[in-house]
Amino acid sequence: MSKYLFKLGRWAVNHKNRVMGGAIVTLLIVALLALIVGPAFNEEISIPNTESATAGEILEKEFSNKDEASPGAINLVFKAPKGETLESDTVNEKITELLDEVKKDKKIISVASPLELGNLSEDKTIGYAVVSFNSPPEEVSEKSKAKIIQKIAITNNAGIQTELAGNVTFSELEIGGVTEVIGVVIAFLVLAITFTSFLAAGMPILTSAIGLGIGLLLVIIGTNYFDIPSFSMSLAAMLGLAVGIDYSLFIISRFRQELAAGHNVEDAAAIANGTAGSAVLFAGVTVIIALLGLAVAQIPFLTMMGLTAAVCVLLAILVAIILVPAILGIMGHKIGPNRKNTFLKKLTSRKNKSNTWWDIVTKRPLIVTIIGIVLLLVLSTPFFHMELGLPDNGTKSEDTIERRAYDLLSEGYGPGYHASLIVLLKAEELKNEEELLVVSKEIEKIDNVKYISPPIPSPNKKYYMLSVTPKTGPNDSSTKDLVREIRNIPNNTEISDDVSLKVTGQTAVNIDISEKLNDSLPIFATIIVLFAFILLVIVFRSILVPLKAVLGFLLSLGATLGFVVFVVQDGNLIDLFGFPTASPVLAFLPVIVIGILFGLAMDYEVFLVSRMREEYVHSGDAQKAVLVGIKDSSSVVTAAGLIMISVFTGFMLAPDPIIKSMGFALTFGIIFDAFVVRLTIVPAVMILMGKSAWYLPKSLDKIIPNIDIEGTTLIEEINKNRDKTI
Repeated sequence: MSKYLFKLGRWAVNHKNRVMGGAIVTLLIVALLALIVGPAFNEEISIPNTESATAGEILEKEFSNKDEASPGAINLVFKAPKGETLESDTVNEKITELLDEVKKDKKIISVASPLELGNLSEDKTIGYAVVSFNSPPEEVSEKSKAKIIQKIAITNNAGIQTELAGNVTFSELEIGGVTEVIGVVIAFLVLAITFTSFLAAGMPILTSAIGLGIGLLLVIIGTNYFDIPSFSMSLAAMLGLAVGIDYSLFIISRFRQELAAGHNVEDAAAIANGTAGSAVLFAGVTVIIALLGLAVAQIPFLTMMGLTAAVCVLLAILVAIILVPAILGIMGHKIGPNRKNTFLKKLTSRKNKSNTWWDIVTKRPLIVTIIGIVLLLVLSTPFFHMELGLPDNGTKSEDTIERRAYDLLSEGYGPGYHASLIVLLKAEELKNEEELLVVSKEIEKIDNVKYISPPIPSPNKKYYMLSVTPKTGPNDSSTKDLVREIRNIPNNTEISDDVSLKVTGQTAVNIDISEKLNDSLPIFATIIVLFAFILLVIVFRSILVPLKAVLGFLLSLGATLGFVVFVVQDGNLIDLFGFPTASPVLAFLPVIVIGILFGLAMDYEVFLVSRMREEYVHSGDAQKAVLVGIKDSSSVVTAAGLIMISVFTGFMLAPDPIIKSMGFALTFGIIFDAFVVRLTIVPAVMILMGKSAWYLPKSLDKIIPNIDIEGTTLIEEINKNRDKTI
C-alpha cells in the first residue's frame, strides 16, 4: 500500500495545478447541485418493529385523514399578569387584539382563542390559542413566523407573557456558527505552534475545509434520497473537520521531516504520502468501519448518522492523500522546516528543553499506570446509573421561545402535559364494551395517571383510542414505568388474554428508542472491542500491545460516559459547561461515542506505537523503542489531540442540546484517551512489559498478513536507491 501511495503522491505533485483545480471544480459542481435540489431532512426519530412504531402506523392508518397532511400549528401560550386571569376583560381584549392581527396572514386558515378551546389551567392564569396554517409545519414560511413573533409584542407589552409552541420550529438547527469558528481558530493556533509557521498552519485548515465542504454538500444532496436527520450534519461536520485537519497535519509533518533530511520537494511529498499517508489511510478506514458499525444497532436514523459522518471522513482521507501532496508541491520550501516565524520560534524555543513529564512516565511507570487507571475508574463510576432519553423543548436554553413555552405549559397543566400517551385496543379482541371500560378503569388506577380520556372509536370501528396524561414528564423514570404498567395490564388482570394494549405517542416512541439503544450497547461494544483486538494484532504483530490498547479504550470510554452522566444527567458543573438543565443522556450518544472514540483511539495508538515497533524491529531494545516513539510521535499526537479537542469544544459551546451533548462527550473522550491513556498509560505500560510486549506465537506469526503501515519497506528501498545513486 505504501508504494501505491508513494506513486500517488508523486503523481499529485507532478500534476499539482490540475489536482488543485479539480478539487475546486468538484466543490463548485457539488455546491451547484446541492443548491438546485436543496435539503430535505427527515426529522422522524423512530425504530421499526417496536410496539410504539407499530401502534403509530395503526393510528396513522385508522384515525387520520390519509388525503391531507397534518397542518402546521402554532400554540400561542399566555400567562395572565399577577392578580388577573385570562378571563379578565382587559386581558381578553389584548388577546383578541393579538389574534385579530394574526388572522391577517393569508397563510393562516383558523385561529382559536383559549376561551373558545376551553383549555385554561385550574387557576385560569395559563392557556393557549391555536393558529393553524394551510401547509405542513416544515413548509410554514419564515415570513409567517416572523409576523407572529412581531405580533406577540401586543400582549407581551401589556404584561401578558406570551410564548410559542406547537409543531412549527422557531429555533432552527445551525451548522457552522460562531462557536465552531472559535474552535477552528484555536486549531489554527495549535498548528501554528506545532509548525512554528502561520503559513504551514493554514494548509491543514484549507484542505480540510475543501473536503468537508464537498462531504456536507453530498449529504445535503443525499437527503433527497435517504431519510437523514438534520443533526447528522453536525456529527459529520464535527468529525470531518477534526480528522481532516489531523490527517493533513500528519502528512505535512512528515513532509517537513523529509525536507530536513535533504530530499527535494517532489520526493519529500511522495515519501510523506507513502509513509504518513499509509497510517492516515489505515486510521481513516478504521474510523469509517466504526461509523458504519453503527448499523449493528438496526436503528435507521443512527445508521444514517454513521453513514453521513463516514462520507465526510472518506472525503478527508481522499483530500489528505491526493490534494495535500499537490499543495505541498505548490508551496514547496515555503512551508519547509527552515521557514519559521520569528515570533513563534521565540514562543516555542523552550518547549524541548524540559522532558520532566516523560522522565516521570518512563522512570516511574508503575506509579503512573496505577494513578492513570484509578483516575479513569473513578470517573467511570457514574456510568452505572446512566439513564437514556431524547431531548425535547424542555432541554433547550431558556433563551429560546420554545423552552419558555414548555415551562409555561408545565406550570399550567403539569409536566405530564408533554408526556401524553396514546393507548390503542383492537375492537375484535374485546368480548364486549364492558371489557373496554375495565381497561380504562385499570389504567386510571395507576398512581402516575393524571387523566384518561373516554375511548374514541376509529371511523371503521376496528380500534379504540384512549389518551393518557401522566403526572410526570416525558423523560421521568416514573413515566417509563407507567408505559410498562399499561402494557402489562392484560397479564395482571382478569381481562381476556386476547386483548393487547399498544402504547404509542412521542413519549412512548422515545422510551422504546432509549431501551432499544440501551440493549444494543453491549453487543455493539463487544463487536468493536473484538474488531479492535484482531486489527491491532495484525498491525503490531503482538498479543499484549493490542490487549493493552483495547483495555485502554474501555477505560477511556467508561470515563467519558461516566463524566457525561456526572455533568449532563446528575447536573454537576452544568453552568460551567453551559447546559440549560440536568437531563437524561442523549439516547444515541453512548453508541456514537463508542464508534467514534474507538476509531480515534486506534488512530492515536497506531501513530504512537507503530513508531515504537519500527524502532524495536531495528534495535531489539524495548525500552529504547518506547523512548524513541515518545520523542518522534508524542508531539504530533499531542497536536492532533489538541486540534480534536478545539474542534469538538466549538460544537460543545453550541446552544442546540444534541450538538452540545455530542461535542461535550467527544471533547472529554479525546482528553481521556489521547492524554491520559495514549500519552501516559500506554508508554508506562510498554516500559513495564519490556520485550514481552512484542511477543507473538509462531503459529499466529505464520498466519496473519504483514501490514507495513509505516512504510518501512518503502523507506529501505528509497535509501538503497539513494545509496546506489551516490
